[in-house]
Amino acid sequence: MSETSVSNHEDAPLPLTGERTVPGIPEENYWFRRHEVVYRALLERCTDRRVLEAGSGEGYGANMIADVATKVTGLDYDISAVEHVRARYPRVEMLHGNLAELPLADNSVDVVVNFQVIEHLWDQGQFLRECFRVLAPGGELLISTPNRITFSPGRDTPLNPFHTRELNAAEMTELLEDAGFRVQLMTGVHHGSRLKELDAKHGGSFINAQIDRALAGEPWPEDLTRDVEGITVDDFSISEPDIDDSLDLVAIAVKDTAVKDTAVKDTAVKDTAVKETGE
Repeated sequence: MSETSVSNHEDAPLPLTGERTVPGIPEENYWFRRHEVVYRALLERCTDRRVLEAGSGEGYGANMIADVATKVTGLDYDISAVEHVRARYPRVEMLHGNLAELPLADNSVDVVVNFQVIEHLWDQGQFLRECFRVLAPGGELLISTPNRITFSPGRDTPLNPFHTRELNAAEMTELLEDAGFRVQLMTGVHHGSRLKELDAKHGGSFINAQIDRALAGEPWPEDLTRDVEGITVDDFSISEPDIDDSLDLVAIAVKDTAVKDTAVKDTAVKDTAVKETGE
């Protein structure tokens, strides 16, 4: 195989399946920027740290993190994604594995990044317990996920067929705390002023306008294509107020071992009291 053909293979984008977003596709730009804004907002928390991105997908995020981190390890279950990252983003140490059984030692990383992934997992609690295990004391889990209230409104099952369970802010907090984490911040991604204008322009929902065209399987109108291509991370905002109205939830959770130790002791005390009273 020639050097040119190898280069072209490495630069080829992953196919857009609906399960992950990828850069460089004009019609996907809105979703890509909506993901990218969270990386940009939380990037500084990875500075000079050992970072695991659990569910690294196309790898663009792990590559961003490599700009500031001491070491970046990516993990994905999709072997095609693993091979793509290894070829395209050599600064990332890429592993193939199951997020329910992270192939890392206890206390071996300082930060776990998990953006737009937990909604795809069947056993979310097990995954979070694994994150707690591999994080060093004081380490942080940075996590984002679609807000169930706004992403699949009024539905018991997710709209996206690749999602197993979507969460609201309270449900996310409960899952994190059950796994032993202390939730330091729970915030959300919102449309900024320009995107609100585009919502109004495209019949009340810029998102639905894109989904409708994609489902129709027809060429996009020029104005919709142009508006989608023009979106940047600056068109989104991340803020705590109105969390239930947010598009995506964004959380920072800390492995505070003192909190978990106290919870374990409290449980042991309650169990002892029950036994002693015979209740």
